[in-house]
Amino acid sequence: MWKRKYSRRGALIAAAAAGVTGLSWLARSRATLLDYPFPGPAADRSLGLAPPLACTRAIPELTEGPFYTPGTPLRTNLREPDTSGRPLVVQGLVLAPDCRPIAGAVVDVWHADENGRYDNSGFRYRGHQYTDAAGAFRFETIRPIRYRGRTPHIHVKVQGPSTPLLTTQLYFPDMAGENARDWIYHDDLLMDLSRTPQGWLGRFDFVLAPA
Repeated sequence: MWKRKYSRRGALIAAAAAGVTGLSWLARSRATLLDYPFPGPAADRSLGLAPPLACTRAIPELTEGPFYTPGTPLRTNLREPDTSGRPLVVQGLVLAPDCRPIAGAVVDVWHADENGRYDNSGFRYRGHQYTDAAGAFRFETIRPIRYRGRTPHIHVKVQGPSTPLLTTQLYFPDMAGENARDWIYHDDLLMDLSRTPQGWLGRFDFVLAPA
């Protein structure tokens, strides 16, 4: 599979296509630090997710982009009552390089809506949660759609109680054409994706570097 990696030129092109000036976009693309407490693991989600056989792969870091909002609500369901988007569940594990679960890690997500727009004045399709003792997280949301210059994607910030912050983006494997035209896209950030009677189910496991 052809891999496109993040580059400054590509970032400027994507920013211009999205209607954001290159300089302001680059200035705002530095990863914003999380300001959430670490109260401990969430209640057991009973997901029963088997960890991968090896946790040696590094998760690529990508820009947070210009649309991050800190201080999101603590919640697992991001769906809006009036949404026309296709239901999506994103779940997975947060792990150390030796595959031990990282309990109580914060997972902060945000993405565009069913019209390719971000809510920059509120918290529509924005929220954070903590992993349980097994390192598991689960968000109920919708599938975002593409907008000019970008393939559909989900922004994520992940941090354990004693790990550095990871800022990255997740992608959909059934959008190969759109992915190939996106300058920020990275193959290693594809979710495992399947269809269920309730909608779409995506999985991605985050491996965090030690402090």
